[in-house]
Amino acid sequence: MQRKQHVFFPLFIIMMVVLAACAQDPAGNTDTTPPAVATVDTAAIADQVLAEVQSQLPPTPEPEPPMESAAEPPLEELISAEVAAQVESEVTNQVAEALAATAAAETINANEPLQNLIETDLEETLSTLYRNANPAVVYIIAFPLGTGSGFVYDTEGHIVTNNHVVEGADSYEIVFANGDRARAELTGRDVDSDLAVLKVDQLPEGTNPLPLAPAGRVQVGQFAVAIGNPFGEQGSMSLGIISGLGRSLESQRDIGQNSSYSLPGVIQTDAPINPGNSGGPLFNLDGEVIGINAAIATTTGTNSGVGFAIPVAAVHRIVPVLITDGAYTYPYLGVSFDGEISLDEQEIYDLPDRNGAYVLSVISGGPADAAGLIAANPETGRGGDLIVAIDDVAINNFADLNAYLSFNASVGQTIQITINRDGEFITLPLTLGARP
Repeated sequence: MQRKQHVFFPLFIIMMVVLAACAQDPAGNTDTTPPAVATVDTAAIADQVLAEVQSQLPPTPEPEPPMESAAEPPLEELISAEVAAQVESEVTNQVAEALAATAAAETINANEPLQNLIETDLEETLSTLYRNANPAVVYIIAFPLGTGSGFVYDTEGHIVTNNHVVEGADSYEIVFANGDRARAELTGRDVDSDLAVLKVDQLPEGTNPLPLAPAGRVQVGQFAVAIGNPFGEQGSMSLGIISGLGRSLESQRDIGQNSSYSLPGVIQTDAPINPGNSGGPLFNLDGEVIGINAAIATTTGTNSGVGFAIPVAAVHRIVPVLITDGAYTYPYLGVSFDGEISLDEQEIYDLPDRNGAYVLSVISGGPADAAGLIAANPETGRGGDLIVAIDDVAINNFADLNAYLSFNASVGQTIQITINRDGEFITLPLTLGARP
């Protein structure tokens, strides 16, 4: 009840001041003798002042009826508008302070370098990746030639590696991360992609196949992790980045006539890859296989910061066929191309555009010959068709054409080839043959 007195006490003072003013002589005399004029209704003036003061106060909510057992009025009647505002302000401040404290706890400590936080997270990611993936990475002994790496592809015991790891060997022994050993049989191999598949009868308990990343999701700059057996050091991990995409890996198969096939879409990485890493997986930080480590560019025989990995797109497409058929057959056009048209060559060929795959020669009786493609004049280099699209997919150079045929087309499939012939765009149907 004390707060009510505080509310009405100022009103009593105001009333007394008004009454005193009314009793004072207008001229300032202090004579208290009432004048002969009409008397002042002080009660009415007090009521008017009280009404004006109350009109300035916020409305007071209707109090809820008190419970029968309550000995005192409801709390709402004991708190004035002033007290309620003060309580609301204090609560708001406390909430704001709590939110600020939470935000501060989630904010990077200014005294701790950002690099330390990044390294801590990366270290944990790499450690987890290694624990999950290494049991499926194997050490391959190919008698009597040498050693390499591979990884468990499925629960049936198939192991993916490089063709050059197994080629020419008499027998194969697989050493698992837990020390178990098993003999393996060659299921299939492909020289042009440098892929091969071995098979063991049984996997060690708890050994799970490695997940393959979807094709086409690798980006330059992302981290790349290699696990393998460089120089026979089993279960070694190395870290780098994706340095480049769209490289090509020349086939080890000699087809004569100074020609060769090449695998497109090859990944370049600076993750250290050395002899013995061949056939091992290249991972993203999610622990998915994005490539198969295959080669290094070096003049010393050891890593020089330029390694190459077969793209996972080739694994998706070729490995299942190696398992079922033992070999993979590529689609075939029967054409030789200029790999990449330079500005000088554009002038020599008299081409309106550099974007496309320029037909230098056509194999007589081949699929391209049957479809009506025209080769360049062997003496002048002019007059050949420029392939600019396949099935409405733009072809900017031979690498694009090779990638489309390798990863999107099959033997016997009829594709639509769009060519630029003397400035006119023509689309021709072409039924793909089998690569000889």
